[in-house]
Amino acid sequence: MGVTIYLFVLLGKWLDTKFTQGKLFLIICTLLGVAVSLYVVLKQVNKLNE
Repeated sequence: MGVTIYLFVLLGKWLDTKFTQGKLFLIICTLLGVAVSLYVVLKQVNKLNE
């Protein structure tokens, strides 16, 4: 979970250096990384409960 979020943060930082001066991509990618991580964890928990 942490690795996924960290990779999305790195992606956001890289996109910010390439395209913008602000931190828009960093924020978007961080939130997307958290969402993807939660989705994967919830999917694994549901699979264990079956």
